[in-house]
This record gives sequence, structure tokens and C-alpha cells, in this order.
Amino acid sequence: MKEPLNLLLEKLTAKPAFPGAALAVYRQSDGLSQVVTAGNLSDNHPFFIASATKLYITAILLQLAEQGQLALDDLITKHLPATETARLHIFGGQDYSASLTIRHLMAHTSGLPDYFQQKNEGKSLLSRLQSGEDVAWSYEDTLRWTKDMPSKFAPGTGRKALYSDSNFQLLGRIIELIEDTEIGEVLKNRIFEPLGLSKTYLYLRESDETPRILTYKNAPFHIRKAMTSFGADGGIVSTAPEMMIFLRAFFEGGLFDISVLPGLYDWRRVMFPLQYGTGIMLFETPWLFSPFKKQPDLIGHSGLSGAFMFYAPKSGIYLAGSVNQVNHPGASFQLLLKAVTLL
Repeated sequence: MKEPLNLLLEKLTAKPAFPGAALAVYRQSDGLSQVVTAGNLSDNHPFFIASATKLYITAILLQLAEQGQLALDDLITKHLPATETARLHIFGGQDYSASLTIRHLMAHTSGLPDYFQQKNEGKSLLSRLQSGEDVAWSYEDTLRWTKDMPSKFAPGTGRKALYSDSNFQLLGRIIELIEDTEIGEVLKNRIFEPLGLSKTYLYLRESDETPRILTYKNAPFHIRKAMTSFGADGGIVSTAPEMMIFLRAFFEGGLFDISVLPGLYDWRRVMFPLQYGTGIMLFETPWLFSPFKKQPDLIGHSGLSGAFMFYAPKSGIYLAGSVNQVNHPGASFQLLLKAVTLL
């Protein structure tokens, strides 16, 4: 007889929109550890984790802060050249560029526009990709586009937050300048190799066909050029088991002193049903998803690719994996909730 988690993934991948899915779970109460896959994803087949990458960047920033190489409340002008910060944030006719901090970027409270999902010259990068155009871009491109788009509010205004990939492009650049090496190498040196993650890396070559191709609607989504461009805001490739290793290290002290974690949990709403802290995401189960029983809050990060990595502190449950589908952002969260009830 098949286990409930196996049946859950098999039911999902029976739908044409979901050719493959992977789920790793860990339960602190009894040490239960399990990896379940279905369709075209196996235990060790890498996939794009998209914006779940941001949690790895957060880990590096916390390491650098612990080592005294930066402070989260540093002005970004301390770490970035004036040519990059000049006129970066203009709002209401006032230049706020010199007021931006690392924490503003991490918490999406900077007010900077999102180079990826907002329109620039009539069309967003995301919509171009969805229409079948695969394009590559550089950090310099994201900087120029961010400056060309209108900022949304002054940095740190009230409880305002706007999820913006531009923030993590800038954070990646800050890390590179502090470490004097490219972000892919920093990730390898600080996270991948110390944790023994042999199948996790930053995607940099269009010719690299190792990661399982994404799905958009019911068809393969060929955007390998774009995937080489995301870098610090969404370019990592990994597997469900290796995401689990990182997730547990993040919350259990394998990467930095976890006494700093509560300070990250200053939640602001960014997009239903998600809230954002400082470099970390909260999924608070909407009543509509579970009307008869309150499900535990999950903290971690998700990605537009359908990837997810979350921890439920009250129940001690970790979940990581992907549904590998770009067009159904709710599918990964529905899978998470169903899996939690089975654990």
C-alpha cells in the first residue's frame, strides 16, 4: 500500500500541468525524514528553485554581519560605488538613494520597483518570457531598468513593503564587492561546500541542461537564457534533499548564530497569502485554505518556479521541494498544507 505522501504527489502529477514534483520532509519530534517524488522529478534530479534563492542570500548576509563585514542597517552607499547608487531611488521628486539600507533591501521596504515583474517600455520581463521570448540580462541592465522605473514609496515608510527582485540584485552585488568574488563562488564557498551540497549550484550557462525544464501552463518553459541572469534573486539549482539540508542548517545553527532569527520576523504583507520579514517569508494559512482547522504558520521562502522551503516552528516540521510549474503559484502552497496535515 502506498504512503499518503506518495499518493499526494501522484495525484498532482496526474494533471498535465504538473509533469513532476518532489517533496522532502523532516519531523523534529521523532526524526522522521522522507523524500517523495513523482513524474519526471527523482530524488536527485536538480530543478530551478527561483526566488527560494533569496534565503541563501539572507544566510550569507547574516554570516557577513556576524563576522563584522557589514551591518544590516548599513547604508548601501557604504558598500556600493556612487555610480551605481546615483539616482537609484527617486520618489515624489526627492532623491532617497542615500537613505537606503541593507535591511530595506532584505525586507522589501526600500520602495524600489521590481525590474522583473513591473512594466518597462510597455512590457515586463516576466510577460516577455511568458510570451515565448527567452532573453538574458546583466546586473547593469537591472540597475538601469530599476533607475528608469518609478520608485513606489520612500524607504521604510510605515508598514509598506513591495516585493522587488531589484533589491536582491543589489544585495548580490554588495556581497560580491565585500567578498571580492562572483556570487556563485561565494555561495559555493560559504554554503554549498560546507553543507556538502554536491548538486546545488548557481545556474550560469545556457548550455547546461542538467536542471529539469520548467513548465508553464501545459508546456515546457524554455527560458535557460533568463535563468542564467537571475543570480542572487533567483538563480540557484538544487534538489529536494539538498534544499532540506540547507533549510535545517538555516534554522538549526549550521550557518550562523540563530539567536538573530527572531529579529528577522517583522512581518509585512507583500502578496496574498504571503508576508515578508527581513530576508525571509511567512506563509500564514488563509482561512479559505483550511476553514475547519488552523494550520501552523510556515516560515522560509518560495519561488515562482513552484519551489518551496518552509519550517513550521510550532509543529517542528520542515518541507522542501518543487511542483516545477510557473503558472500555478498556489499549487505549491496547497501541496504544503496537505503534506503538513499528513505529518
